[in-house]
Amino acid sequence: MIPALGLGLVVGIVLGVVGGGGSIIAVPALVYGVGMSPAQAIPTSLLVVGVSSLAALLPRVREGLNWPVIALVGAAGIPAAWGGAAVGWLLDPNILMLAFAVIMVAAGIRMLSRSRETEGSCSTGPHRSFRSCAPKAVGVGLLVGFLTGLLGVGGGFLITPALTIFLGLRMKQAVGTSLAIIVINSAAGFSAHAAGYTIDWATTMAFAVPAILGSLVAARLAGRLKDKHIRISFAVLIFAVAVWVTAGTVTA
Repeated sequence: MIPALGLGLVVGIVLGVVGGGGSIIAVPALVYGVGMSPAQAIPTSLLVVGVSSLAALLPRVREGLNWPVIALVGAAGIPAAWGGAAVGWLLDPNILMLAFAVIMVAAGIRMLSRSRETEGSCSTGPHRSFRSCAPKAVGVGLLVGFLTGLLGVGGGFLITPALTIFLGLRMKQAVGTSLAIIVINSAAGFSAHAAGYTIDWATTMAFAVPAILGSLVAARLAGRLKDKHIRISFAVLIFAVAVWVTAGTVTA
């Protein structure tokens, strides 16, 4: 219970600050820190991250969310999440965890390589173009949704970079928009993994309650941070967890 409480708080703080990355910590934390099997950890992670993301989203609603992007990415991600879950059942769990680490490193590199904030076709500014934005948003939704089902992640560690790099959203708007998409993707991913899954309520609640509280507090404090600092913190976090996941998988 003690690892579950502490790691749940970390997950919530990460979600509240960077609008994603909670599942990057949640899945390995549940596997290596709490002792769940990957088959148990994936739906538990989706449940906890989905609820925590909803809590972190509430303080950000007034800041403005990009609802067309949320609708396009979220809708494309639902069937893709089911497809990813079907593929995941055919693969070895250790291969999935290593794939997890590789994708995290790639996302971190892309975040660090983005040196400045520029508005793109999906932004709410004067450069907005729905015709140009829609195909990109659907493509991001399909990719992130598939990985959500395959790896048991809410997708935030990919959604946030994708929204800034490919769709041109500014970091602070991308964080809130990402949280809304994570809620949709987590629900879709959980429904795909729910068959035969029995919730361990004691462990799940010990993990979820501090995650929800941490996400609420962190979301309010994150408004004081600059976009650049959020982006660098996000990249450093996923590099660290990629090393942790790789070491744990290779050792196992």
